[in-house]
Amino acid sequence: SDESIYQFKEKIASAKTVVWNGPLGLFEEGYDKGSKAIASAIIESPAYEVVGGGETVEFLAKNNLLSKFSFVSSGGGAMLEFLAGRKLPALEALQ
Repeated sequence: SDESIYQFKEKIASAKTVVWNGPLGLFEEGYDKGSKAIASAIIESPAYEVVGGGETVEFLAKNNLLSKFSFVSSGGGAMLEFLAGRKLPALEALQ
């Protein structure tokens, strides 16, 4: 809803870091109002932007916005696990 978008924008505007994992609802053309609004708010903010997840990356790529973000990972679940400080089997195997 417009109210939800407004509330997200307020929080994003004052954040130092924004982690975005997953589109906001449907993100196909005609249903992407929320995701577009949040992407714009993140891009316009002074925050360091971290984006994860295949669908989010797909949405940003379709809208030519990937280059506007500081860090992009197609592995949403793995990215969240890493940020939470949990062990990742692939990284453990490399040590």
